[in-house]
Amino acid sequence: MNIKSIITVFALMLVGGSVMAQNAHFTENGTIEYEKTINMYAIMKKRINKDNESYMQPAYDAFRKNQPQFKKLTSTLTFSDNKTLYTPKPDDGPQNFWGAVMVAQNNTTATDLNASTSVIQKKVYEETFLVKDSIRNINWKITDETREIAGFNCRRANALIMDSIYVVAFYTEQIAVSGGPENFSGLPGMILGVALPHENITWFATKVTDVAIPPAKLAAPAKGKVVNNKQLRATLGEAMKDWGQYAKDEYKAFMLE
Repeated sequence: MNIKSIITVFALMLVGGSVMAQNAHFTENGTIEYEKTINMYAIMKKRINKDNESYMQPAYDAFRKNQPQFKKLTSTLTFSDNKTLYTPKPDDGPQNFWGAVMVAQNNTTATDLNASTSVIQKKVYEETFLVKDSIRNINWKITDETREIAGFNCRRANALIMDSIYVVAFYTEQIAVSGGPENFSGLPGMILGVALPHENITWFATKVTDVAIPPAKLAAPAKGKVVNNKQLRATLGEAMKDWGQYAKDEYKAFMLE
Protein backbone atom coordinates (compact mmCIF):
# COMPACT_ATOMS: atom_id res chain seq x y z
CA MET A 1 0.00 0.00 0.00
CA ASN A 2 1.52 3.35 -1.02
CA ILE A 3 1.67 6.40 1.18
CA LYS A 4 -1.33 8.03 -0.54
CA SER A 5 -3.50 5.00 0.15
CA ILE A 6 -2.40 4.91 3.79
CA ILE A 7 -3.32 8.57 4.23
CA THR A 8 -6.72 7.97 2.62
CA VAL A 9 -7.49 5.02 4.93
CA PHE A 10 -6.39 6.99 7.99
CA ALA A 11 -8.63 9.91 6.99
CA LEU A 12 -11.60 7.59 6.56
CA MET A 13 -10.96 6.11 10.01
CA LEU A 14 -10.96 9.58 11.55
CA VAL A 15 -14.20 10.51 9.81
CA GLY A 16 -15.82 7.23 10.87
CA GLY A 17 -14.72 7.71 14.47
CA SER A 18 -16.09 11.25 14.48
CA VAL A 19 -19.45 10.06 13.15
CA MET A 20 -19.62 7.31 15.81
CA ALA A 21 -18.82 9.82 18.54
CA GLN A 22 -21.53 12.16 17.28
CA ASN A 23 -24.05 9.31 17.21
CA ALA A 24 -23.05 7.89 20.61
CA HIS A 25 -25.89 8.05 23.12
CA PHE A 26 -25.19 9.38 26.61
CA THR A 27 -27.91 8.92 29.21
CA GLU A 28 -28.63 11.90 31.46
CA ASN A 29 -32.09 11.00 32.81
CA GLY A 30 -33.65 7.75 33.94
CA THR A 31 -33.74 5.04 36.56
CA ILE A 32 -31.31 2.36 37.66
CA GLU A 33 -32.27 -0.79 39.52
CA TYR A 34 -29.62 -2.11 41.89
CA GLU A 35 -29.26 -5.41 43.69
CA LYS A 36 -27.48 -5.43 47.04
CA THR A 37 -25.90 -8.77 47.90
CA ILE A 38 -24.78 -9.64 51.43
CA ASN A 39 -22.68 -12.69 52.28
CA MET A 40 -24.51 -13.64 55.46
CA TYR A 41 -22.22 -16.55 56.35
CA ALA A 42 -19.13 -14.31 56.27
CA ILE A 43 -20.75 -11.51 58.28
CA MET A 44 -22.06 -13.93 60.88
CA LYS A 45 -18.74 -15.75 61.22
CA LYS A 46 -16.97 -12.49 62.06
CA ARG A 47 -19.41 -11.89 64.92
CA ILE A 48 -18.31 -15.00 66.76
CA ASN A 49 -15.56 -14.61 69.38
CA LYS A 50 -14.27 -16.39 72.47
CA ASP A 51 -16.73 -14.55 74.71
CA ASN A 52 -19.88 -15.58 72.82
CA GLU A 53 -18.96 -18.73 70.90
CA SER A 54 -20.80 -21.01 73.34
CA TYR A 55 -24.16 -19.75 72.00
CA MET A 56 -23.24 -17.93 68.78
CA GLN A 57 -21.52 -20.90 67.14
CA PRO A 58 -24.58 -23.19 67.45
CA ALA A 59 -26.78 -20.38 66.14
CA TYR A 60 -24.41 -19.88 63.20
CA ASP A 61 -24.38 -23.60 62.42
CA ALA A 62 -28.18 -23.73 62.51
CA PHE A 63 -28.41 -20.71 60.21
CA ARG A 64 -26.11 -22.33 57.66
CA LYS A 65 -28.32 -25.42 57.59
CA ASN A 66 -31.55 -23.52 57.03
CA GLN A 67 -30.76 -20.23 55.27
CA PRO A 68 -29.03 -19.28 51.99
CA GLN A 69 -25.54 -17.81 52.06
CA PHE A 70 -26.45 -14.63 50.19
CA LYS A 71 -29.18 -12.16 51.05
CA LYS A 72 -30.52 -10.07 48.16
CA LEU A 73 -32.08 -6.61 48.45
CA THR A 74 -33.16 -4.21 45.71
CA SER A 75 -33.29 -0.45 45.29
CA THR A 76 -33.87 2.22 42.64
CA LEU A 77 -31.83 5.28 41.72
CA THR A 78 -33.74 8.01 39.88
CA PHE A 79 -31.63 10.69 38.19
CA SER A 80 -32.10 13.87 36.15
CA ASP A 81 -30.66 17.38 35.93
CA ASN A 82 -27.58 16.27 37.91
CA LYS A 83 -29.74 15.22 40.85
CA THR A 84 -30.33 11.69 42.15
CA LEU A 85 -32.73 9.97 44.52
CA TYR A 86 -31.79 6.55 45.87
CA THR A 87 -34.73 4.61 47.30
CA PRO A 88 -34.54 1.13 48.86
CA LYS A 89 -37.35 -1.32 48.25
CA PRO A 90 -38.97 -3.06 51.26
CA ASP A 91 -37.23 -6.18 52.54
CA ASP A 92 -39.83 -8.94 52.49
CA GLY A 93 -37.41 -11.71 53.45
CA PRO A 94 -36.94 -13.34 56.86
CA GLN A 95 -35.46 -11.02 59.48
CA ASN A 96 -32.61 -11.93 61.81
CA PHE A 97 -30.33 -10.28 64.34
CA TRP A 98 -27.07 -11.14 62.56
CA GLY A 99 -25.45 -7.85 61.58
CA ALA A 100 -28.92 -6.32 61.53
CA VAL A 101 -27.82 -2.82 60.50
CA MET A 102 -25.28 -3.85 57.88
CA VAL A 103 -27.61 -6.29 56.14
CA ALA A 104 -30.56 -3.89 55.98
CA GLN A 105 -31.24 -0.84 53.80
CA ASN A 106 -31.69 2.07 56.17
CA ASN A 107 -31.33 5.10 53.89
CA THR A 108 -33.23 7.11 51.33
CA THR A 109 -30.68 9.46 49.79
CA ALA A 110 -31.25 12.59 47.71
CA THR A 111 -28.17 14.15 46.14
CA ASP A 112 -27.69 17.49 44.40
CA LEU A 113 -24.43 17.02 42.49
CA ASN A 114 -24.28 20.65 41.35
CA ALA A 115 -24.40 21.88 44.94
CA SER A 116 -22.39 18.89 46.32
CA THR A 117 -25.02 18.35 49.01
CA SER A 118 -27.16 15.43 50.13
CA VAL A 119 -30.19 14.76 52.28
CA ILE A 120 -30.25 11.27 53.80
CA GLN A 121 -33.28 9.92 55.60
CA LYS A 122 -31.65 7.39 57.93
CA LYS A 123 -33.47 4.91 60.13
CA VAL A 124 -31.57 4.30 63.36
CA TYR A 125 -33.45 1.62 65.28
CA GLU A 126 -36.73 3.27 66.30
CA GLU A 127 -35.74 6.82 65.32
CA THR A 128 -35.53 8.51 61.93
CA PHE A 129 -32.93 11.18 61.19
CA LEU A 130 -32.73 13.60 58.29
CA VAL A 131 -29.01 14.08 57.68
CA LYS A 132 -28.32 17.25 55.69
CA ASP A 133 -24.68 17.78 54.77
CA SER A 134 -22.16 17.93 51.96
CA ILE A 135 -21.55 14.90 49.76
CA ARG A 136 -18.88 12.53 51.08
CA ASN A 137 -15.53 13.39 49.50
CA ILE A 138 -14.00 10.16 48.22
CA ASN A 139 -10.43 10.13 46.92
CA TRP A 140 -10.89 7.69 44.04
CA LYS A 141 -7.99 6.08 42.18
CA ILE A 142 -9.08 5.16 38.65
CA THR A 143 -7.58 2.01 37.13
CA ASP A 144 -7.39 0.46 33.66
CA GLU A 145 -9.62 -2.52 34.58
CA THR A 146 -12.99 -2.63 32.81
CA ARG A 147 -16.12 -4.76 32.85
CA GLU A 148 -19.67 -4.64 31.52
CA ILE A 149 -22.54 -3.99 33.93
CA ALA A 150 -26.20 -3.85 32.83
CA GLY A 151 -25.07 -3.41 29.23
CA PHE A 152 -22.70 -0.51 29.94
CA ASN A 153 -18.93 -0.42 29.66
CA CYS A 154 -17.51 0.44 33.08
CA ARG A 155 -14.10 1.31 34.48
CA ARG A 156 -12.86 0.37 37.94
CA ALA A 157 -11.88 2.82 40.66
CA ASN A 158 -10.62 2.12 44.19
CA ALA A 159 -10.81 4.14 47.39
CA LEU A 160 -10.50 4.05 51.16
CA ILE A 161 -13.29 5.58 53.25
CA MET A 162 -13.71 6.03 57.00
CA ASP A 163 -9.93 5.47 57.29
CA SER A 164 -10.07 1.70 56.84
CA ILE A 165 -12.91 0.55 54.55
CA TYR A 166 -11.73 -0.50 51.08
CA VAL A 167 -14.15 0.33 48.27
CA VAL A 168 -14.16 -0.91 44.69
CA ALA A 169 -16.45 0.91 42.25
CA PHE A 170 -17.26 0.54 38.56
CA TYR A 171 -18.53 3.61 36.72
CA THR A 172 -19.64 4.35 33.17
CA GLU A 173 -19.13 7.57 31.24
CA GLN A 174 -22.11 6.56 29.09
CA ILE A 175 -24.31 7.92 31.88
CA ALA A 176 -23.14 11.50 32.28
CA VAL A 177 -24.02 11.85 35.97
CA SER A 178 -21.43 11.50 38.75
CA GLY A 179 -23.77 9.67 41.14
CA GLY A 180 -24.24 6.16 42.43
CA PRO A 181 -26.00 3.94 44.96
CA GLU A 182 -26.33 5.05 48.59
CA ASN A 183 -23.90 7.97 49.00
CA PHE A 184 -21.16 6.71 46.70
CA SER A 185 -20.36 9.35 44.05
CA GLY A 186 -17.61 11.56 42.68
CA LEU A 187 -16.46 9.64 39.60
CA PRO A 188 -16.64 10.92 35.98
CA GLY A 189 -19.82 8.96 35.29
CA MET A 190 -22.52 6.93 37.00
CA ILE A 191 -21.41 4.22 39.43
CA LEU A 192 -23.12 0.98 38.44
CA GLY A 193 -21.22 -1.33 40.78
CA VAL A 194 -19.81 -1.06 44.30
CA ALA A 195 -18.04 -3.76 46.31
CA LEU A 196 -16.89 -3.62 49.91
CA PRO A 197 -14.72 -6.76 49.88
CA HIS A 198 -13.90 -6.80 53.58
CA GLU A 199 -17.50 -6.02 54.56
CA ASN A 200 -18.86 -8.79 52.29
CA ILE A 201 -21.38 -6.51 50.54
CA THR A 202 -21.90 -5.46 46.92
CA TRP A 203 -24.30 -3.29 44.93
CA PHE A 204 -24.62 -3.91 41.19
CA ALA A 205 -27.01 -2.42 38.65
CA THR A 206 -29.31 -4.93 36.98
CA LYS A 207 -31.26 -2.59 34.71
CA VAL A 208 -30.96 0.97 33.38
CA THR A 209 -33.97 2.72 31.86
CA ASP A 210 -33.51 5.91 29.85
CA VAL A 211 -36.65 7.92 30.56
CA ALA A 212 -37.61 11.53 31.32
CA ILE A 213 -37.92 12.21 35.05
CA PRO A 214 -40.21 15.01 36.32
CA PRO A 215 -38.71 17.15 39.13
CA ALA A 216 -41.28 15.85 41.64
CA LYS A 217 -39.75 12.36 41.33
CA LEU A 218 -36.48 13.73 42.74
CA ALA A 219 -37.93 15.42 45.83
CA ALA A 220 -35.73 14.90 48.88
CA PRO A 221 -37.20 13.10 51.91
CA ALA A 222 -38.56 15.49 54.53
CA LYS A 223 -39.36 13.35 57.57
CA GLY A 224 -36.94 12.96 60.44
CA LYS A 225 -34.89 14.78 63.05
CA VAL A 226 -32.62 17.21 61.19
CA VAL A 227 -28.89 16.76 61.91
CA ASN A 228 -25.59 16.97 60.07
CA ASN A 229 -22.99 14.20 59.99
CA LYS A 230 -21.07 15.55 62.97
CA GLN A 231 -24.22 15.69 65.09
CA LEU A 232 -25.24 12.17 64.03
CA ARG A 233 -21.82 10.79 64.97
CA ALA A 234 -22.08 12.42 68.38
CA THR A 235 -25.60 11.05 68.92
CA LEU A 236 -24.57 7.51 67.97
CA GLY A 237 -21.44 7.70 70.10
CA GLU A 238 -23.40 8.74 73.17
CA ALA A 239 -26.12 6.13 72.65
CA MET A 240 -23.63 3.28 72.17
CA LYS A 241 -20.91 4.26 74.64
CA ASP A 242 -21.50 1.20 76.84
CA TRP A 243 -21.97 -1.35 74.05
CA GLY A 244 -18.34 -2.45 73.73
CA GLN A 245 -17.21 -4.11 70.47
CA TYR A 246 -20.81 -4.39 69.33
CA ALA A 247 -20.98 -0.58 69.27
CA LYS A 248 -18.08 -0.37 66.81
CA ASP A 249 -19.82 -2.66 64.35
CA GLU A 250 -23.15 -0.84 64.58
CA TYR A 251 -21.54 2.61 64.38
CA LYS A 252 -19.60 1.64 61.27
CA ALA A 253 -22.72 0.23 59.62
CA PHE A 254 -24.76 3.39 60.25
CA MET A 255 -22.03 5.78 59.05
CA LEU A 256 -20.83 3.71 56.10
CA GLU A 257 -23.80 4.17 53.78
